[in-house]
Amino acid sequence: MPDRFALVRDCFRDLLATGRETGAGLTIWYDGHPVVDLVGGTRTTPGSPGAPGAGLVAGAPGAAWRPDTLVNVYSVGKPVAALCLLMLVDRGRLDLDGMVATHWPGFRTPATVRQVLSHTAGLPAFPVARPAEAVADWALLCADLAAADPEWEPGSVAGEHAWTYGHLVGELVRRVDGRSVGRFLAEEIAGPWCLDLGFGLGAADQRRCADLSYGDPAWPVRMLGEPGSLRAQALGNPPGGLDPAVVNTPLWRGAQVPAVNLHATASALARLYAGLLAGGTLDGVRLFSPELVAEATRVQYDGPDLVLDRRACWTLGMQREPDLSWGMGGIGGSSAWADPERGYTFAYATARLADHDRVDELAEALHSCL
Repeated sequence: MPDRFALVRDCFRDLLATGRETGAGLTIWYDGHPVVDLVGGTRTTPGSPGAPGAGLVAGAPGAAWRPDTLVNVYSVGKPVAALCLLMLVDRGRLDLDGMVATHWPGFRTPATVRQVLSHTAGLPAFPVARPAEAVADWALLCADLAAADPEWEPGSVAGEHAWTYGHLVGELVRRVDGRSVGRFLAEEIAGPWCLDLGFGLGAADQRRCADLSYGDPAWPVRMLGEPGSLRAQALGNPPGGLDPAVVNTPLWRGAQVPAVNLHATASALARLYAGLLAGGTLDGVRLFSPELVAEATRVQYDGPDLVLDRRACWTLGMQREPDLSWGMGGIGGSSAWADPERGYTFAYATARLADHDRVDELAEALHSCL
């Protein structure tokens, strides 16, 4: 029988063969079933620009990328953090239009839970300059956010809460439930749905991680944008989040920075979106009501984004595209989404920090197959 998705497989292999990709995983579900599940390349790339010490954490230099290799997927983790809070909303533990301060005493910004989830709360950057090691100090960064004045009136405009999103969402989870967002994710979502992903990895899981490396040495400067801009403030404090010398360390992998340090396999991400696309049920296990999934994937804000410097359509934790797909890409090239119109979910997890052209080409190949 001909392989319906041969073009996708060929595209993935070409990325590796031409050196545009050094190590990655790709998983696609179609019509409720996995139809593509590929890994390739290596999870360590010694000598990559900006990556001193590559291979010291993840394994021997040149270690092959395995089906259980974990990689930092950056903002692809934002919807995952959001789902933890949305599960508590679904259970009636808090209200989307309730004030954050109701659950987080001392939180100064007059924002609602919905505004936090949709990037309109006005707190896109940590307000106090902190060193790189502050990523491991959850209480300190949350206290900084609680005491901050918003950059704009909450609800009036959006700006991706690039580094702060996970602390805002995660602290609400902790205040309402008592568990950290990492523990909540592991026990309430990842465990029941058999998802190989998490925030704040232990030593054993850290040994499965791929080392990030630059596809272009100029990439981090380009990503930060103009010095002093809101984007630079949002992405640059605490520093080091775009530096392999920081993100390939036990400090980063063991910390919980839910906006940007989910470590996951592509297989886990595609499974997660398959469960959402099916209305909140996966393999007979219901975690979310269909009504919650519908609200979570509905556009909450459509307009200019002051951090991305372009128009954005934000749902409760995801971006919605003109073709009605919903999901999230991560800085560096990883991405995961669901396409209800075409009936598939897609996840690409890469350690090669570059642009999203790889995902664009894979998605184009997939659409030609469908």
